[in-house]
Amino acid sequence: MAALIVRSILSRQMMLRAKISRDLTCLPKHQITPVFIQQQHRLHLHDYLRSEASESSGKWVKDSSRRRDLRAESYDDERQTLLEAKQNPDVFGTLSPSVEEPAELDEGDVEEENFLQNKPARSQKLRTHQYADLIKGHLRNQQIREAIDVLEVRMKEDRVKPVNYLFNLVIGGCARVGYSKKAFQLYNKMKQHGLKVTGGTYTSLFNACANSPFLGDGLEKVNRLREIMIEKGYEPNESNYNAMIKAYGRCGDLKTAFQLVDQMIAKKLSVGTDTFNFLLQACISDTEFGFRHALLVWHKMHRMKSLPDIYSFNLLLRCVRDCGMGDLETTEQVIEQILYSSEGAPALLKNSEQKMIESGDNEQEKEIELIPSNNLYASEGVPNLLSRKPHLGSLVRLSEVKKPEDRLLLLGGTSSILQEMEQLKIRPEIKTMTELLDVVPSTHVAEKQVLTTIRKLGIKCDIDFFNILIKKRSMRFDYEGAREVLTMIQTARLEPDIVTYGVLALGCRTEADAKILLKEMKDAEIRINIQILGAMLRQGTATQNFRYVTEILDIVKSQRLKPNEPFLQHLDKFNQKCEKMANAYAKNPRKPGKEEFALEHNRYKLKLDSWMDFMGLKGLTMDAARGVVREHPWDQYKQPQADGYEETKNPKLRHRKKKQHSIRKIKVEELGDGEREEDIKRIE
Repeated sequence: MAALIVRSILSRQMMLRAKISRDLTCLPKHQITPVFIQQQHRLHLHDYLRSEASESSGKWVKDSSRRRDLRAESYDDERQTLLEAKQNPDVFGTLSPSVEEPAELDEGDVEEENFLQNKPARSQKLRTHQYADLIKGHLRNQQIREAIDVLEVRMKEDRVKPVNYLFNLVIGGCARVGYSKKAFQLYNKMKQHGLKVTGGTYTSLFNACANSPFLGDGLEKVNRLREIMIEKGYEPNESNYNAMIKAYGRCGDLKTAFQLVDQMIAKKLSVGTDTFNFLLQACISDTEFGFRHALLVWHKMHRMKSLPDIYSFNLLLRCVRDCGMGDLETTEQVIEQILYSSEGAPALLKNSEQKMIESGDNEQEKEIELIPSNNLYASEGVPNLLSRKPHLGSLVRLSEVKKPEDRLLLLGGTSSILQEMEQLKIRPEIKTMTELLDVVPSTHVAEKQVLTTIRKLGIKCDIDFFNILIKKRSMRFDYEGAREVLTMIQTARLEPDIVTYGVLALGCRTEADAKILLKEMKDAEIRINIQILGAMLRQGTATQNFRYVTEILDIVKSQRLKPNEPFLQHLDKFNQKCEKMANAYAKNPRKPGKEEFALEHNRYKLKLDSWMDFMGLKGLTMDAARGVVREHPWDQYKQPQADGYEETKNPKLRHRKKKQHSIRKIKVEELGDGEREEDIKRIE
């Protein structure tokens, strides 16, 4: 029995060797090597063992014969080699189960395949300065999204590793527009690439926080970035400190801003005019106490021998317009300190900033009498807290200082400010005179004085100055005087802009006035916007003119404009006013005008419902509707520039100042000197 088994095995081996030799005759000679022969022997031996294990199954015999037929056909038709036939799953199958290809490929696999196969040509890659020029060109044209794509998309496709200089360029561009979220994302990517973070990077990040539209988020990022600098042992330079002061000041943390100045003095860093200008910006952010903060900053600038510049005066005038003095008792102490320190007393203003910041508004306002320490100053009459030797003149009650023109009087008035600038050899610019016009008393006499000063100094005016003049006259209901400014604009050889028509819209009291203004805009080829219509709506709701309000709604609908928050806010206040009037008429049915009001009110409600439906706001409360129309300030930087945009052929033109012309042809002496009695009654 054993001999029979041995003979069977030997015969099988001989048949196997004969089969291998037949297969080898089909191959070229250069492919037949000893290693190849051993591989073929193992393959045939494997088939032999599988066939021996399956002889008992008739099905396997059928399938095996069918597969051999397929293999024979493939030999005849495609003339495949034995090795190719062995690797063909249709002939012998595979050891693992067949897996179907997915209908949709994975995005990551596709991206990896494209990255491996689509290698960029050498001509496609640019040098560092060329990428920098692309980024600078986009930033000059306010194309933030395109500048970011150069760094994150273009350079990635070109297989070029960015350097910290390019990161700093894009971070700086995001910082200038307040896109702080993206600036910090790029900062994190910069660290992931192992690039060096320089002082300029920190300065740009602090500027991004300072310009951020979200003060809370900006302050949080400033604190975190400052902690990172301390953890890394980075010693801030003067630029970093100035940027930190600017960021903390604009975000409302004045205490930290003043503490940073103390740190600069302790580290013997230069505290110059720029630093004090950033402190003045910080004062502007505090609308309740900012004016007295500004007085302290101004006199500390004098004591540290830092001369104010034109920006210092502009910022001080902005403080006069926007900021108050806070509680009178603390303001009295601050003014006393300023008076005594200016006269050479040993008391300095050390820690006075922190004292005045920590003082709250818990104390009630009361009349406080301030008696100047020197009788000579009291005899001068007009107070002057601006000069190096400040005095209060004949002022005895600070409680009377409430309006911007009153705070301007504390600084000595217009003449004192111009005299101080002359002593410092600073020439006023049109922006200075525009700020000054915004804080002088709202009278024709004061406006004529400003215009006369401009003519005397030979300052050229721009359209912004006249826009402020129109606004002041419209706000005091002098609409005819506001229209007269258009003649001044024409005489000064300037052209009205969109802001000009926006402030003129404040004087459109009726539908007829609005139609006249809209026709003028159409003739000037200026497209109306929602801000101008909002100003008209404000007038219509103030006068309770239902037909005027519905006309504005029709214009918004026909022009397919998107309403903004102020527009809906005007509608909300008008609806609340109408509800109160309806309730009043319900309580007193005999009150005259009830039927007329009910008729107009019902028509308005039907019109408003139809308008809300057209705008996609039907069924929403006004608060919910304001949330729908509210636009995120960063959405504009997430989208590429619109199609059809043409780059400026000469980028330097973008930095050119607005058109300015002399006003010598304007006859200031012939302008009106007084207001009409009707307007004075409205102001009172």
